[in-house]
Amino acid sequence: MKRLYSNGLSYLQFEDGTFDGVVHGFFTRQGGVSPNPWTSLNLATTVGDSRENVIENRKRIFDSVSRSVDTLFDVWQVHSTDVICTDKCRELNEPHQKADAIFTDLPEITLLMRFADCVPIILYDERKHVVGIVHAGWQGTVNGIVRRAVETIQKRYHVNASDLVAGIGPSIGPDHYAVGKNVYEAAKTEFGEERERLFHRDNGSMFFNLWLANGFLLEKSGVTNIHYSNICTACHLEDWYSHRAEQGKTGRFGAVIALKE
Repeated sequence: MKRLYSNGLSYLQFEDGTFDGVVHGFFTRQGGVSPNPWTSLNLATTVGDSRENVIENRKRIFDSVSRSVDTLFDVWQVHSTDVICTDKCRELNEPHQKADAIFTDLPEITLLMRFADCVPIILYDERKHVVGIVHAGWQGTVNGIVRRAVETIQKRYHVNASDLVAGIGPSIGPDHYAVGKNVYEAAKTEFGEERERLFHRDNGSMFFNLWLANGFLLEKSGVTNIHYSNICTACHLEDWYSHRAEQGKTGRFGAVIALKE
């Protein structure tokens, strides 16, 4: 991935050319106005930061990629398998809809989601001009949010899964995501025999590889062009918020994607 700088902000992009038709970025926690413990580009009001700070941080992100904040569409992320395909922006004072995957085929809409360990997955179909973001924590992963997302855009936009390119952004890595037996058991339905290669045990703890799990679901859905950032949020607190590594006292970083106009 390549790192870009704009107006004091720092963000990462996939750089091999497959996302040339879109504006996209995974924004680090640097360059915002939020104080400790949300230092500094926090995008969530649900963690204790002020609404004024979040609004300013969001504006800085949109300015850095030359998009108007009025083009925003975002949702209330609830660890579901709900998918929204939108043809309009969200008015800034309009209540959020609940969902964990969002898509559009309109260049005048900029999609945004928030993360702090969960997996951000961006999707792009150059042929049908469709973009989207998926939010996959353990619940969304074991319940197949990625599979549901691909199925939805196949029906809505007549997307061919083999035309999709996927990017798995910064999120908690397989050596830091310890989970309980309940997660292992819940993964059986979606992953079957493949479940065994997604979990490993170390010193009495069980760890879940969210990167590999979501990559497997993408492949199973017919997506073969998959790019991994391989960046662990828990390992790089100078750049990313990590709910696990910071014991819940942290913010949320943003991922954005839009079709180029």
